[in-house]
Amino acid sequence: MKRRKFLQLTSLLSASGIISVGSHGWVAKGLAQTNNRKRLIVVFLRGGVDGLNVVIPHQEDVYYDVRPKIAIPAPGEENGAINLDGQFGLHPALASIIPLWQNRSLAFIHACGLNNDTRSHFDAQYYMETGIPGNKKIPDGWMNRLLANLPKDRPTQAVNLGDTPPRILMGKMPVASLPTGRKSTRALPIDRPRIYEAFDRLYSGNDELSRVYQEGRQARDLLLADLEKEMEEASGGAPPPKGFAADAKNLAQIMVGDSRTQLGFLAVGNWDTHVNQGNSQGALARRLKPLGEGLMTLVQELGPLYSDTTILVMSEFGRTVKENGNGGTDHGHGNVMWVLGGGVRGGQVYGQWPGLDESELFQKRDLAVTTDFRNVISSVLQQHLGFERSQISRVFPGYYSNQSLPLL
Repeated sequence: MKRRKFLQLTSLLSASGIISVGSHGWVAKGLAQTNNRKRLIVVFLRGGVDGLNVVIPHQEDVYYDVRPKIAIPAPGEENGAINLDGQFGLHPALASIIPLWQNRSLAFIHACGLNNDTRSHFDAQYYMETGIPGNKKIPDGWMNRLLANLPKDRPTQAVNLGDTPPRILMGKMPVASLPTGRKSTRALPIDRPRIYEAFDRLYSGNDELSRVYQEGRQARDLLLADLEKEMEEASGGAPPPKGFAADAKNLAQIMVGDSRTQLGFLAVGNWDTHVNQGNSQGALARRLKPLGEGLMTLVQELGPLYSDTTILVMSEFGRTVKENGNGGTDHGHGNVMWVLGGGVRGGQVYGQWPGLDESELFQKRDLAVTTDFRNVISSVLQQHLGFERSQISRVFPGYYSNQSLPLL
């Protein structure tokens, strides 16, 4: 290791007691354990998922009139939607998560989203991740501000599953990044035996910094061992399945194994279905199936911790109500948010449904937004994490709603 890299690592260690968890990723380790088991995980579907084909308004004749190629058949028909409540149905590719609906730990909020008329992926994601729509000069994300406002007597941390820190986690608070897929166990320079030996000698004492380093190294060894074990056990030593399910497993392992990791973030792409979207089968279905399976993997791997975890699934905007000439949909407005968790009052579709008549559409083409996405998150912060109004206002400056959704 070059002297410059060595000095960088020593400065990181001396700054806050850090252990590496993968390529370019570091997890801040506190000296005390926390008894707060509450967890929040955000799954961001980048590209604007078609919420109308995720939670289908099968009682709306307009839905079938304007989507002759891509509409999901009504429940009871061949390849039809899975009935939820008589008004809405679930895309059949998401059948794996129906047990969560049945045990009432899964809910949806329809006609939900960003109260801004942008159709730009970049701008919409920026606004949803900063939590301050309309302002393009916000340097930090709402999850980083959330991290800063968690109780100071409970050392906490946030983990991002991805190579690049997302806007939602940018800010003054340190955040860990664990690369996705096989890269999550890739060795770092510090993993080389000679480098480990050098650090072991440097921090072999009983002072506070040395104890933090020793604790950090032990935790990293355990984490990597767990991840390697997952890879070895799957298919007789073959690596785990690619994609979301494998990453969900990794995140769940971290949260179960480290009581200080309270916040998690994952992003899943490829939801921009302009062409050949398909209906019950096709491009969208091929994306939804592993998403649903990955969410079930996350729930199962969390185990008993699921009862103290809330999972939000969100996307920057929905798609046009009417299909386009290419058998797809274009950038829209209103969408559906998902809320999962052991404490969730599930088995319900929340929100005010505006309908799909042209007079009710946003700009005469899109599902209207009747529930601000921040109202969903604020309700979770209040009911799940015990946040008061003043704390929520620091997470979402300039926003307040006195109509909290009874999600938990």
